[in-house]
Amino acid sequence: MLDDGEQSRKISPLWLRERTQAPDQLEPMTQQRLFDSHAIDVALTLESATWIDESHAALAFSDGHRETYDLRLLASELNDNATFPSPEPWDASLNQDQVRFDWQRIQEDQAYFRASLDAYLRYGYIVLYRVPTDPEHILQVGGYYGYVKETNFGRYFEVYSRPSGNDLAYRSVALGPHTDNPYRNPVPGIQLLHCLVNETTGGLSTLVDSLKVLEQLRHETPEGYALLKTIPVRFRFVDAGTELISHRTMIQTDDEGHPTGVHYSPRLDALPLLPDDQVRLFHRARQRLGQLFSDPAYEVRFALHAGELMLFDNSRVLHGRTSYETNEGLRHLQGCYLDTDGPRERFASLMKHRDSIEEVA
Repeated sequence: MLDDGEQSRKISPLWLRERTQAPDQLEPMTQQRLFDSHAIDVALTLESATWIDESHAALAFSDGHRETYDLRLLASELNDNATFPSPEPWDASLNQDQVRFDWQRIQEDQAYFRASLDAYLRYGYIVLYRVPTDPEHILQVGGYYGYVKETNFGRYFEVYSRPSGNDLAYRSVALGPHTDNPYRNPVPGIQLLHCLVNETTGGLSTLVDSLKVLEQLRHETPEGYALLKTIPVRFRFVDAGTELISHRTMIQTDDEGHPTGVHYSPRLDALPLLPDDQVRLFHRARQRLGQLFSDPAYEVRFALHAGELMLFDNSRVLHGRTSYETNEGLRHLQGCYLDTDGPRERFASLMKHRDSIEEVA
């Protein structure tokens, strides 16, 4: 039996044997195995277990391996996400001071940088201010938080009004809440938008937390919610030189079926071919999802000023924009994408560094 802090569990000998902590079985720095765990005898048994103290036990296995295990390390295996802050769904009432950070200070203060990563992991977005507006500075910020992902739009892309642009983002029209590139595989995990110039009164940025909206959708229509979670739809992008198509569910989930975000773009998706009654149920759920995404009760809306940059989870947090008048002045943003795991890697590294300092102290 193993106590992980919440409940005791009966553990398979195979699970225990694979998680050896012995230095001749596990490389200390990388924690990679020095043996082939797939070759362990499927009939392996635990021959004896002797308590050493409340945190250690001596185990002997039928393959001859004997070892004293640190039970605290085994317990941590049962909750390997404990290192990271849990997502906190939010609505329009979210205090924006909790997600705003000074870029200049981030580069000088590791604890402050860690706080910005903590906020991102909790809320799915942050806004940085005092970001220099020189071209391509967005790539420096992106590299600080993760790994820049190049797409057909380039390492970064320009967002300003261009009548011949290959996406509606390059027009001055309003953009409803959406996620970017659902037609791509993999979908870009994180998006950055950096404002270089904003001389207009319109063009307000909008953000919506899909985790909060999905709570309401699941409550209102569990059957429709289930369809959006399990039935793939087609997403398609076409321009003069590119055509990209993917099929994926509108609601994104983790391995346990819990929602982590959405793939949502009414400009790019297509209803799946189902029996008529299911198509209608699917469409009603999709329609209600769009209504909730546009509900002011769930939306934060703000002007992104020159020198400000928003960084957001492209699946969890939908973004949009109000329309603006090009004759008022220039509105110029730059954008780029990051892989999903960057902020988690940075956060884990800073936590290890902090723990090392505390051990020395």
